[in-house]
Amino acid sequence: MTSEPKPSSADAGNDRRVPAQQALSLRMALPGLVAIALYLFLLAGGNVIAVAGGHTSPFFLFFSALFIAAALGLLQMLRWAWALATGAVVMLSALYLWRFGQQHAFPDIAQGLLNLVFFLYLVRTEVRNKLR
Repeated sequence: MTSEPKPSSADAGNDRRVPAQQALSLRMALPGLVAIALYLFLLAGGNVIAVAGGHTSPFFLFFSALFIAAALGLLQMLRWAWALATGAVVMLSALYLWRFGQQHAFPDIAQGLLNLVFFLYLVRTEVRNKLR
């Protein structure tokens, strides 16, 4: 037998993990946020490559900075990053779906629907309630 007292039911509700462990367990509970953050990193990298290649204006580097900020904030489960990422994916969805309407290119509809799926994931109440 051990001499340690049994935890009471009041102690069972206390979560004594450090914040980094809590954030890690929340990220494991919401793997979609990690996927969306990775997607935003890829978009930012694509924008940087397009600007470096001279295909787009240097103004698009501003969007790359916003994508990176949103991705890093989502990984830390911050509410402002959720708002930034939600705005980004809904605007990108509208852009790609509009481009599909104009050009009828399959990649545009695929990326537009992917952004729409990310938007629908981000607006779930379970996701919004777990952000700080």
